[in-house]
Amino acid sequence: MREPLWRHVLGDQFRTLRHERRETLVETAGRAGVSPQYLSEVERGIKEPSSEMIAALAGALDVTLVELTIAVSENLRSAASVGVANAVHRSPVCRAAYALAV
Repeated sequence: MREPLWRHVLGDQFRTLRHERRETLVETAGRAGVSPQYLSEVERGIKEPSSEMIAALAGALDVTLVELTIAVSENLRSAASVGVANAVHRSPVCRAAYALAV
């Protein structure tokens, strides 16, 4: 399993935060000073935003860069854990080693 890209996880986090606030792309983008199209592309992982854009979007969503980074890191860690667990369950050698370890 391939590890997800930072921009995909970051975009998912921005979308989640925006939905939690029950905001449209237009509302959030307006406060961040970006176009709704650009925000949509960031949320879908198409665009890799600069640090300035990340800060502007975080500010528009009332989260700090630290909070945003922690959330993205936790999502990446979860994805990596699932990937390791799936790899263990798919490989007969790894399954046997895992069974012995338990």
